[in-house]
Amino acid sequence: MTKYIFVTGGVVSGLGKGITSASLGNLLKSRGLSVVNQKLDPYINVDPDTMNPFQHGEVFVTEDGATTDLDLGHYERFTGVNLRKDANVTTGSIYRKVIERERKGDYLGATVQVIPHITDEIKRRIKGISNDVDVQITEIGGTVGDIEILPFLEAARQIRKEFGQENVMFVHVTLVPFIGPSTELKTKPTQHSVSMLRSYGISPDLIVLRSDRDLTDEIKSKVSLFCDVDLHNVINAPDLNDIYDVPLKMLDEGLDSAVDKRLKLNTPEPDLTKWKSMMSLKEGVTKNVNIAILGKYFGLPDSYMSVVEALKHACLQNKVILNLHWIDADNFDIEELSSLDGVVVPGGFGYRGIEGKISAIEYIRKNNIPFLGICLGLQCAVIEFARNVCGISDANSSEFSKNSKNPVIDILPNQNLEKDDVGASMRLGTYPCKVISDTHAQEIYGNEIVYERHRHRYEVNNKYRKDLEASGLVFSGVSPDDDLIEMIELKDHPFFVASQFHPEFKSRPWDPAPMFNSFIKASKEIDISTEKIDDSSKVRD
Repeated sequence: MTKYIFVTGGVVSGLGKGITSASLGNLLKSRGLSVVNQKLDPYINVDPDTMNPFQHGEVFVTEDGATTDLDLGHYERFTGVNLRKDANVTTGSIYRKVIERERKGDYLGATVQVIPHITDEIKRRIKGISNDVDVQITEIGGTVGDIEILPFLEAARQIRKEFGQENVMFVHVTLVPFIGPSTELKTKPTQHSVSMLRSYGISPDLIVLRSDRDLTDEIKSKVSLFCDVDLHNVINAPDLNDIYDVPLKMLDEGLDSAVDKRLKLNTPEPDLTKWKSMMSLKEGVTKNVNIAILGKYFGLPDSYMSVVEALKHACLQNKVILNLHWIDADNFDIEELSSLDGVVVPGGFGYRGIEGKISAIEYIRKNNIPFLGICLGLQCAVIEFARNVCGISDANSSEFSKNSKNPVIDILPNQNLEKDDVGASMRLGTYPCKVISDTHAQEIYGNEIVYERHRHRYEVNNKYRKDLEASGLVFSGVSPDDDLIEMIELKDHPFFVASQFHPEFKSRPWDPAPMFNSFIKASKEIDISTEKIDDSSKVRD
């Protein structure tokens, strides 16, 4: 039967439960086990689709079209397992399902309560994802002590009661802070966190100690003693420069061995040859590439998490160091672009920052700076080209200008934005793209048909297709029925490629997304000393 591992967090949020869960999945998979990861999110939103990226970070998209927490991106990138809709569970989705059942009379007039009805639905979601895998790792979002996570903790406790101690274990991630004035590492927060977890009927089997440095054996022994956890089950997880070093650190700390012993898995030693070989690509690398992400969610890297990671993967493959620049599309000097080796304009929604992106793309196009546009980035590139090359000065998107006379970007056919469920109005999940021969896109992918993940409502308006093509814009990727534009490019440019889909979601550290890989390859070869057009004007929304 499937073994269950629940990962909880204590003291503060943002400790890295997601990276811990992903790293554990990586290590157990390297032992020959089949693994699946899951995230239980305590917020009442049904999904993150309509949540502010400044608060929530990126919305990750699965193969089957679920919009999920960004931690699912970490799970996929560390394990290589493509997750499904059931890998992300929210309080909102739980309550919606229970209320729907109550309205239909499924509870036969019973009083509907948190226990057992909410907890039973949570348990159903937890058990429904495993599909006979060897190990399921379920991360419980939030922090122990938060009222929102109590039903999830109770459901997890009941699952251990139901399946037995030998089949269920709890991993608790907590903080050991260093207090500067006293020059001491403090274990009291961890002790308090574990005590609170026990008050809910859960005793952790293994504790992961997050810290800004390596911990002494004395600290680990203290936690072992006062939290009643075996010493070999106290794992130190210090801050590291590269998140992809975490599995190797966890290996050294014996995380996978402790789990193997606790759950009686009896697996062979892990084989991390492939992972270590991948990480060795960093050795001796000295060349830098200056890459900018020009976006509207300025100041919160989590808003573009998968884009950043895809850039890292491509840089690793091309043996260059990523020097990442953040440019606020709302307010920047065009001169900032002149010293860059490449610019990414990522996805997003809404009008804010659009005119800044369009002005930047014009400069990039004219000055032969490698450009990668994703989703909204493609749409802005089309608008810029229509205005400044085709001569359609008022070209726009109907998303930004409802009454535009020239909506070169328009709403998808058969989409209804008046739906009560806004998220349902998007094109979500994996769709095929036909790659046109004799294009840069064909060089990038090497296949006639590719499958990539989507999250958008608007598309290139086919009414303007001939005019755009006649002026030199190449439609290098289309839907198999030739109705939807999937990729665009320019021929006489070092690298000017954009996609309506999101290639970053499928990028892996050992297998970079082809578009990102080609973009970085072009960026590292660009000569930034070439003459640029003089335009130092201030760009504002």
